Amino acid sequence: MSPDRSEDAPNDYLSLEQNFDAPTRRIPNLGHALAFVSFTGALLIFLELMLAAMGMAPGTVKNGVIVLPHPKLQIATLIATYLTTLAAASLIFPHLWQRSFIDGIEWRWTVARTRAGSLIGLGLLLGVAVQVLTYFITPPKTLPVDDFLRTQSDAWLITLFGTILAPLFEEICFRGFLLPAIAIAFDWLRLPRTEEARARWQSTTTLTPAAWIVSALLTSAVFAMMHRQQVAHLWAALLVLFSISLVLTLVRVKNRSVAASFLVHAAYNGFIFLLVLFQTGGYRHLERMTR
Repeated sequence: MSPDRSEDAPNDYLSLEQNFDAPTRRIPNLGHALAFVSFTGALLIFLELMLAAMGMAPGTVKNGVIVLPHPKLQIATLIATYLTTLAAASLIFPHLWQRSFIDGIEWRWTVARTRAGSLIGLGLLLGVAVQVLTYFITPPKTLPVDDFLRTQSDAWLITLFGTILAPLFEEICFRGFLLPAIAIAFDWLRLPRTEEARARWQSTTTLTPAAWIVSALLTSAVFAMMHRQQVAHLWAALLVLFSISLVLTLVRVKNRSVAASFLVHAAYNGFIFLLVLFQTGGYRHLERMTR
């Protein structure tokens, strides 16, 4: 898909139409997504083990809860993992896909930039809605995420990471890779084993509404569970995260743009940090977090 045609492309959320001369291919497929996720997990484990061997483990588990004696080290480990994974993916996948990395994941920044106002507004609205919902949730006195708010420098670092890099990586992983990969796999499993069906499969990239729905539900469940430590395994909070992921998925599919869901995600995270920023007087009074 050519970025220059993004604004003129039809808003058909059931199609992954591609425009190039090579035979039509459905990407990213499940193998691509598993490779991306596996590389991320393996790299993170490798870095954690290296640090542990040097006596600098960024995180330990006590009573089933992750404790972070070195918050900055944990964030640095995640930054290194995310950036290395994205760099490797941007070098490897274009050779497999025969197109650029950003085209392969349907990044489409032109669409996101054109609709930036409404997308950022939606992210802020999500933040407000979640704050209203969490009023009815009774959280524990402390949460694992509080480990990142011990010092002012820790707080600013997690703010920058959580507002920019974390949503960028998560959107590429979940909405760029896993969402289309699971939808493609779902339709492939349901494909009639006839020559006519196989020929249509190879000549088009259209996916069914059922495939998008199933993939949205599965990826949102994984998205919520990935953040379970941050919310101390509270089911009500996990349900909220699941719902947020569904909204992000809808934005990505409707706009056919991962960049669009990234803007919503970044605005939502930014709103949460902005509330903490005001509550603590610019992170100068972090003790207010425990009141």
